[in-house]
Amino acid sequence: MKVIYDPDKDILQITFIEMTVEETAQIAPGLVLDYDGDGNAIGLEIANASKKMDNPRAISYVVGEANVDKPQIKSCRI
Repeated sequence: MKVIYDPDKDILQITFIEMTVEETAQIAPGLVLDYDGDGNAIGLEIANASKKMDNPRAISYVVGEANVDKPQIKSCRI
């Protein structure tokens, strides 16, 4: 996984797997998913990142238990 923050464009990109992006879809304003040829999500892009997170220049990586006590997932309007 690779995380890039471009301060000039204020974009945060997270690449899950280094592959060719075959398709992109905006799943919410300023939130784009990248897909491979099989339709698997391989990356995520957040526009205006500095307005959507505390500090896009800082990252904390933790191995532990996932937070599964969240509201139900709503379907995307793509």
